[in-house]
Amino acid sequence: MGNPRVLRQLPRELSRRQRASAPSRAAMESAVGAFLDAAGLDRSDPNLQQTPQRVAEAWIAEFLDGYGQTPEEALGEIYPAPAGSAGELVALTALRFHSTCPHHLLPYEGTAHLAYVPARNVVGFGRLSALLDCFAHRLILQEELVRQVASALARILGSPATACIVEAEQACLRVRGHRQRQARTHTEAYEGRLRRSRGLRQELWMRIGSRR
Repeated sequence: MGNPRVLRQLPRELSRRQRASAPSRAAMESAVGAFLDAAGLDRSDPNLQQTPQRVAEAWIAEFLDGYGQTPEEALGEIYPAPAGSAGELVALTALRFHSTCPHHLLPYEGTAHLAYVPARNVVGFGRLSALLDCFAHRLILQEELVRQVASALARILGSPATACIVEAEQACLRVRGHRQRQARTHTEAYEGRLRRSRGLRQELWMRIGSRR
């Protein structure tokens, strides 16, 4: 077996390596300009003259900024759980989010629900939203998004039960191919007791249902 100290540090080290290289604004602007040229568009059009700069800024500041922090940084300060709270479900529902599919670089957006059962630690509700954005503001499949969020909650908080449930509208479905404009995609991921306990999942779904 490996060094226990090294093994304890491994998840944090892996999390750090999830960071992407720092984006190059100049290179992104050049690439967008080349794309417009390749598409046969007239870049002397006043509406396109600043497009490379605008696109680069939007991607750096809003669509790929999740790569700039680790899940640990997103969750921030962790607090001791209140006495007697072990086993009680904490849920944050109806979080709006947006993300980008890596297959066609098209957006999807919707509603997410996060839940965990405290063991020794709790975290501020706003930081749960920040954790969601940490992963959502990357190029990531919806199926992977829920898995990453649920896994990070379990690992960082030491929670025995976590969940992430997402309902979204995918531009890939709505504007491409068969153009299923009313389609909504549903994904969910559970860790620990929420994966094993049907009763605990039903409690969570009841709380989500009360918001609809």
